[in-house]
Amino acid sequence: MHEIKHYNVKIDAFEGPLDLLLHLINRLEIDIYDIPVAEITEQYLLYIHTMQELQLDIASEYLVMAATLLAIKSKMLLPKHEEELLENEYSIEEEENPMEELVERLIEYRKYKEAAVELKELEQERGLIFTKPPSDLTDFAKEIKPEKTDINVTLYDMLGAFQKLLRRQKLQKPLTTKIARQEIPIEKRMDEILNDLKEFKGRKSFNDLFPIPDREQIVVTFLAVLELIKRKEIHIEQDRNFSEIFLSII
Repeated sequence: MHEIKHYNVKIDAFEGPLDLLLHLINRLEIDIYDIPVAEITEQYLLYIHTMQELQLDIASEYLVMAATLLAIKSKMLLPKHEEELLENEYSIEEEENPMEELVERLIEYRKYKEAAVELKELEQERGLIFTKPPSDLTDFAKEIKPEKTDINVTLYDMLGAFQKLLRRQKLQKPLTTKIARQEIPIEKRMDEILNDLKEFKGRKSFNDLFPIPDREQIVVTFLAVLELIKRKEIHIEQDRNFSEIFLSII
């Protein structure tokens, strides 16, 4: 009996659990000062479950945040007895809001995230300034295809699209979710996707890449798409928030 090798993929695009929480808050259009704990916890756990389905390496800090959210949710859902309410009325110190510390961390993280974007823009502007006079490079000029820079689809958006795909396919949880390289080689699936895009004049809907309702096929296809994006062989675009995602060859 031949040995089965499994293909594990680690995604480094995640910047941490606070980054994921900020994405969910923006996506759900939630006021950061009035976060519905139940809803944000459910959405956060859904993303964690999706990453586990894809066998992505999940840092411990993501799991710690999941446990924190569940603890906050449980604490806020605990019923208060009338006696405790009466005691609280005469208490000098007000009860601490369990979400207060998390909200403060999110606000502080958002400030640094926005500052990083501003610094990146300043870096790009500074990169356009040269002290050396321009040289004549006519003899070395090549026709270079302009690189697309209007990518507005994040990894979180791709995970969200994958969640919708699984719900639409109505797949039951399999006995095993490990991917056998011998059965579905990811490199082969990447070549198939590129050939498929060429046949469709270089552009195709993300959902059309999953014609076979098989979990292994779906997972390998999704990982192949992520790898192609990482290698900058394909381009992803979305007209507006929550709209359909399209892939094209760079």
